[in-house]
Amino acid sequence: MLDAADHDCTHFTCIGDVVGYNANPQECLRVVQQLDCPVVKGNHDEEASMDTEIIGLNPLAQRALEWTREALSDSDKEWLQELRFVRQVCDFTIVHATLDSPSGWNYVTNKFDAMASFAYQFTPVCFFGHTHTPRFYMKDGSVKMVLGDEIRFEEGKKYFVNVGSVGQPRDGDWRASYAIYDVDNKTVTIRRLDYDIKKTQEKILKAGLPEMLANRLSLGK
Repeated sequence: MLDAADHDCTHFTCIGDVVGYNANPQECLRVVQQLDCPVVKGNHDEEASMDTEIIGLNPLAQRALEWTREALSDSDKEWLQELRFVRQVCDFTIVHATLDSPSGWNYVTNKFDAMASFAYQFTPVCFFGHTHTPRFYMKDGSVKMVLGDEIRFEEGKKYFVNVGSVGQPRDGDWRASYAIYDVDNKTVTIRRLDYDIKKTQEKILKAGLPEMLANRLSLGK
């Protein structure tokens, strides 16, 4: 948030998965709640707020979610349960996974995956997450992936933008990732920030979570 303030950001949105993998889930919830900003539900938010059997996730994610359920209060879970899957904010949309099936938790990893969401996108821009990998997709007749850390929106085109992940990037860059949307200049910039990985890893291990969850942070995967 300090970096965002240094870049004159005035408002925030959260693309989901506030909790789910690492230690300090309640603290993460409080940070987002205090921002009083639009938030959408991620798949880990949904699973952490439920008491049903966890099915279909890898063992690491399942172990982390079991631990997270124990760490959250009933009011924390209620807050997560009430989150919407899709929201429109000003002239853009936010969703955790995809617009064509926002509660289905499908992944967008290439331009062909992105095509389905563009069919349900009614604003020029939609921001999403889920893959933990920052990317730009643009539709101008055809759909293409645009490389780089910054993009300027053009009239008549649509954009589907993955903002990356603050807590667990997976593009090989260990630094925290978030995006700044300059509404006036119609640009989006991906920001990468150093943080105290060692301290975060120590918290994960102290909580009794799988060692791999700590190790992967250094790899950005």
